Amino acid sequence: MVTACAVIAAFNEAPHIAAVVAGTRRWVPDVIVVDDGSTDDTAARAREAGATVLQHAHNMGKGRAIRTGLSHVLALPCSHVLFIDGDLQHDPGEIPALIAAIERGAGDFVIGEREFVRETMPRSRYYTNIIGSRLLSGFIGADVMDSQSGFRLVRSDCLRRITLTATGYEIETEMLIKLVRAGAHLDRVSIRRLDYVGAHSKIRPFRDTSRTCLLAVKYRYLTR
Repeated sequence: MVTACAVIAAFNEAPHIAAVVAGTRRWVPDVIVVDDGSTDDTAARAREAGATVLQHAHNMGKGRAIRTGLSHVLALPCSHVLFIDGDLQHDPGEIPALIAAIERGAGDFVIGEREFVRETMPRSRYYTNIIGSRLLSGFIGADVMDSQSGFRLVRSDCLRRITLTATGYEIETEMLIKLVRAGAHLDRVSIRRLDYVGAHSKIRPFRDTSRTCLLAVKYRYLTR
């Protein structure tokens, strides 16, 4: 049986964070939001929605926020950790699909993979994700179509066996490579991709993807 805790890294997500927390708590009662130095009401709205909030005094990057959340939840008696982004690009209503995959014994680590359609999203976002995912698939020896998805469910024991060092968006890549290297079995679940049209992303596609690809080499060959 899956008993999960959720970690949500959030930076200036006041318009969305309450909906993400409330939707997540339907399936995962223990929700930890790491407010990464927000200058808006992210922390207050997350608390009002029922989350435990950890705060950084200033913005330190998604990787550090995830690591702060993990240091908290891995001390709790939860069998798995759910990661979901705080900007509502993932539908919390699809959390049961990830839990069901784990309960079927399909894997230790389940990624919620979005469908990418060139006509419905910015060109830069489409190609950088496709290129990054193909590169990562080669590194780990398994097909991954959405390597940068922040929607994932991971066995706590597997997370305790690895050391994460990333400070930015490359945390997803580092986690993927190190979990597979540590013997975690990967599974993928198709999820609905919420509309990108008009959405503002904090990711700088070419710069962040280039950095992620370079660091992927480090995580795969130079570190443990």
